[in-house]
Amino acid sequence: MASLADSFLADLDELSDNEGYPEEDNAEAAGMEDDGDDDMPDLESLNYDDLDSVSKLQKTQRYNDIMQKVEDALQKSTDFSNQGSILEEDPEYQLIVDCNALSVDIENEIIIIHNFIRDKYRLKFPELESLVHHPIDYARVVKKIGNEMDLTLVDLEGLLPSAIIMVVSVTASTTSGKPLSEENLKKTVEACDRALTLDAAKKKVLDFVESRMGYIAPNLSAIVGSAVASKLMGTAGGLGALAKMPACNVQLLGAKRKNLAGFSTATSQFRVGYLEQTEVFQSTPPALRTRACRLIAAKSTLAARIDSIRGDPTGKAGRNLLEEIRKKIEKWQEPPPAKLPKPLPVPDSEPKKKRGGRRLRKMKERYAQTDMMKLANRMQFGIPEESSLGDGLGEGYGMLGQAGSGKLRVSAGQNKLAAKVAKKFKEKSYGSSGATSGLTSSLAFTPVQGIELSNPQAQGNPLGGGTQSTYFSETGTFSKIRRTQ
Repeated sequence: MASLADSFLADLDELSDNEGYPEEDNAEAAGMEDDGDDDMPDLESLNYDDLDSVSKLQKTQRYNDIMQKVEDALQKSTDFSNQGSILEEDPEYQLIVDCNALSVDIENEIIIIHNFIRDKYRLKFPELESLVHHPIDYARVVKKIGNEMDLTLVDLEGLLPSAIIMVVSVTASTTSGKPLSEENLKKTVEACDRALTLDAAKKKVLDFVESRMGYIAPNLSAIVGSAVASKLMGTAGGLGALAKMPACNVQLLGAKRKNLAGFSTATSQFRVGYLEQTEVFQSTPPALRTRACRLIAAKSTLAARIDSIRGDPTGKAGRNLLEEIRKKIEKWQEPPPAKLPKPLPVPDSEPKKKRGGRRLRKMKERYAQTDMMKLANRMQFGIPEESSLGDGLGEGYGMLGQAGSGKLRVSAGQNKLAAKVAKKFKEKSYGSSGATSGLTSSLAFTPVQGIELSNPQAQGNPLGGGTQSTYFSETGTFSKIRRTQ
């Protein structure tokens, strides 16, 4: 450890030696620091132990003025039936725009206070922040538990789901945290109260916006309802920001991070925000809710864009889009058309035109299967067939060589076509100008005399040669006989 500390000090000395900056650079850096002090507060001057130095929204004049106007507007009911079509000049609309901006600021302030509570309460229950993610739920649980170490004495019913309560109770029994001091516990509870107060103020602002949604965004309210429309506008930061947002992001507005606490994800629902609170979504079967949510988000974006330019103050376009959504969902629920049995084709009473005759018979004889191929395609039961490569490899011979002689060659009877071809081939003379073949011999073997001389040309020309071979002479001509009187 000593050597490690010495090496660390040596590194610090080297860094201090290398920090020799020129005076001009120091002057410029000092000037930049002076300029930056006007825009941003010094982070070192902030006291994170004090809640008032971190959370300052409730003490601003803007927050108090808007909340006072909202309370006054909620007490009196305003009739929008005779209002003009110019939306930007209406003071109620300006108040709604301010309320949307204030709701975003309240949300950011709640996150800051949540971080403050989490840093303080981490000493008592460090695992709680990984089990309860929502800031308001975390603040309620921290305020309920307080400094109690035995969570079996604390009733968390109504604050968290039963599965999360069980996991929190088991984790608290094995936690490594220690009880907080009285001062830290007081600051933590005060921060929880402030977060809950801001959440109540945010709900009041959203209630005011919801009561005026029929006038501000009639088409969007016709699709998703006034309550959901006000939450969408408040989360997006106004009607203009909601109109510029793509439908895939509108679908996720208000979605919370789900903590399954180690349970199965098979039954967990897909991520969906405020759109799951709409009537159309709730009436859709669970198997079709993913597609329905995408469809509702797309049509809601179109309705918000219509409302942003005051395209249809009556809300008729929104009602038409809602009817289109319902028709599509009903179309999805229709069963597929039943498969009708395919009827058989009508039989032809007329005889089919088949070619016949001598030419067809010749073609059938030419391409008919031979006896050898028939035997090769057959197998005898219990007797292995022979093959070209042996041991069943290669091309099998079937029953060739197993019937009768044991030879592979099969003597097949000559068909009529082959007999005619052989006869024509025998009748055809392939000699050249009557020359005798050199293989013929004048000796003949007979059973009577043994060897005797014979004329081989006599067998070929039984009528003799020369002028006796044909009826007319090959050299002679017709004689002209004078007729005598």
